[in-house]
Amino acid sequence: MTRHLIDRGDGASVELFQARPESETPVGAILFVHGNQGGRLIGAKEAVDAGALVRFCSGLKITAAAVSQPGFGGSDGPADFCGPDTQRAIVAALSFLREQPAVDPSRIVLYGNSRGAVASAMVATQAPDLRAVILRSGVYDLKAAYETGSKGLRWAIEQEAGLTSDAFLARSALYHAQRMRAETLLLHGRLDERAPVAQAERFSDALSEAGVPVTLHVFECGHDIPREYAQMAQRSFLQRMFDPIVTFH
Repeated sequence: MTRHLIDRGDGASVELFQARPESETPVGAILFVHGNQGGRLIGAKEAVDAGALVRFCSGLKITAAAVSQPGFGGSDGPADFCGPDTQRAIVAALSFLREQPAVDPSRIVLYGNSRGAVASAMVATQAPDLRAVILRSGVYDLKAAYETGSKGLRWAIEQEAGLTSDAFLARSALYHAQRMRAETLLLHGRLDERAPVAQAERFSDALSEAGVPVTLHVFECGHDIPREYAQMAQRSFLQRMFDPIVTFH
């Protein structure tokens, strides 16, 4: 496991953790983008502590990495609620991975959770060379989420993003779906109290209309999708993205 500080492109630092397989042959890579962390603000270390990087690296024989959003972990802030700086941080992390000798740049999967799904969806509209995108418990029309959201969500959007039309548009992948190219897997809870399932349903329809291969899995759960549910849905998807594959646990 290695930790890197990379340049966002504007002098700000972006924290990235990376686990690499032993093989010297270039293989695929997956980049995780965390969600809100209840005030802990540990960023990408969440994936390290949970064992996700080691698990995906050893199970799929790929490079597994996680990036800290601005204002989280060791990445420079302030946070901008999935806005341009957050998107630039993710783009910088993807660029870093593409340049690694052990990574096949044509087989990189971007995996965003919750807040990370909002930003990852926007990045996917700007990165046509991604192999695939997995978006878990995200919102894709931020203005609609703000209008129906909890007091805490509304406060965070007000403080970090502002309420202008441009601010909402820059964080709402639904309105940029025609620019996406990567195959997309959407994971969502039917009882999600933070991100209504209609958000995923509308985004899935928009991607399908734009000709993007998309699969939506809706689970009988809330915002936090149990790991076993997600694993069941994403196992065959990831094996296909990283074919040839080994057994994933």
